[in-house]
Amino acid sequence: MGNRAIDCTALTIAIIGAINWGLIGLFRFNLVSFLLGDMTWLSRIVYGLVGLSGLYLITFYSQAHQPSTPV
Repeated sequence: MGNRAIDCTALTIAIIGAINWGLIGLFRFNLVSFLLGDMTWLSRIVYGLVGLSGLYLITFYSQAHQPSTPV
């Protein structure tokens, strides 16, 4: 961790994925498929990025156990 730009990008992509899953769960509306098509190469890239962002954000748990240091 430590690269703030990558951290913020991963968090933003994960939030977009969470919103999409919320829309699917509540309204049966898949925003990614609506905007990019059903399993087109572009939508598959978006789904892949959401998955990779989620895996990357798992490393935030290791930071939760470390004491914060003043900047």
